[in-house]
Amino acid sequence: MATTPLDRHREANADSEDLSAALAAIKDHGVETIYYQGVTITGRVVGKVMPARHLERVASHGIQQHRTAAANLQTTREGVLLGGGVNAAEYTSVPDLDTFAVLPWDTTIARVFCRLYEPDHVLEIGGQAYAADSRGLLQRVHAGFTERTGLEMRSGTEPEMSWEGPGLKASFRPGSSPAYHIEHLERGRPIYQKVIKYAQALGLDMIEGDYEDEGQIELNWMYDHADLTADRLVTYRQICKQVARELGIQASFMPKPYTGQMGNGCHHNFSLWRDGVNVLEDPGIRELHLTDEGRHALGGVLRHAAGSMMVMGSTVNSYKRYWDAGQFAPSKINWGMDNKTCTVRLSANGRLEFKLPDAAVNPYLSHAILIAACEDGLLTQADPGEPTVGSSYDQAQNELFPPLPLTMGEAIEAFRADTLIRRTFGDHLTDLLLAFHEDEWARYCGQVSEWERTMYWDDTP
Repeated sequence: MATTPLDRHREANADSEDLSAALAAIKDHGVETIYYQGVTITGRVVGKVMPARHLERVASHGIQQHRTAAANLQTTREGVLLGGGVNAAEYTSVPDLDTFAVLPWDTTIARVFCRLYEPDHVLEIGGQAYAADSRGLLQRVHAGFTERTGLEMRSGTEPEMSWEGPGLKASFRPGSSPAYHIEHLERGRPIYQKVIKYAQALGLDMIEGDYEDEGQIELNWMYDHADLTADRLVTYRQICKQVARELGIQASFMPKPYTGQMGNGCHHNFSLWRDGVNVLEDPGIRELHLTDEGRHALGGVLRHAAGSMMVMGSTVNSYKRYWDAGQFAPSKINWGMDNKTCTVRLSANGRLEFKLPDAAVNPYLSHAILIAACEDGLLTQADPGEPTVGSSYDQAQNELFPPLPLTMGEAIEAFRADTLIRRTFGDHLTDLLLAFHEDEWARYCGQVSEWERTMYWDDTP
């Protein structure tokens, strides 16, 4: 009889139809090796590779990995290995067999996402979910939300990214933008053709894309249950890196690669559904509007927007995107009707576009925050205030909400002050995230940049 979450996962895998399907795919495609992959607190993919013949054993037992991998094996400036140090116990990684997929660029290799658990031998908590597993966290947060409210979050993301290499440099009239220009999109045809081909093979229902700024391409896929969307975003990033390798070019999800050009955002478009009905929308009303439930959920998202920034803008570089006014990134906490300058935009009836996340975001943490914030807003009947009319850049801060953190240092303090987000993440993950980003901020503050050399080298006397 299964007694812990780890036991139950192993037991479910042993009798799973997904195991039979995976074994059949291995045989049909000649799969030789499998990546067993998890996701770190920053969204990096980590794991192990094993011969495919061991799948049944791994499905029922799992594999071990040192738990500091969940924090990228990062060592602080003081030499402290985050996540427990060298003597910390390993975690047990168990595959979610419904995510098994053969890689389209090499069908001798497959991949499967895993959930992470405390190993059996650890007293008191053995077999429990590993607290720093962000992917497992989203699954638990979303399931609890659905159990309490009858709602599920459906979302779609808009990942922008930068491509560099021979033949990709854009030239255009000064003062204009290359955005939407088919000529520039055509230059990137080898890129988007391969990305779309591989993405569709891995289960992403690709729907549209465009050229956004110099070297920047955005490709989108159909919205779905938020858990699936998060997995697909991670998969999409892996696809793009593979395409770059094949084409001999570079692909980057760096949030703000260049001053004065568009940053790489990853807007989250979300809605809430109950019994197959989108509760943010009143059927039959054509003009842009939100239901009462929609307004309260929105109010919760805005209430916790400042506290969420350490996750939504997860790198020091992220904050350069919010400083560059006029580049469509928000700089204040507000919302508007089809207003692209706001933190949240009602982009269509029943769909809210959350514009804070950037291309480096951990989608499991970002969605967990959105779900928790929506539930808080529904429970407290939060008021989002009136929609912003006109450019946010020219208006005062909405007094209902605090200022938007515009540096990693400010974001750390706002995260620390948000009890709902810290409670949602739990003490271990909260402390690990704070330690990681405090160290990153300290490293950045101690670095001398070329900008400083330009400004100050010959400035005195």
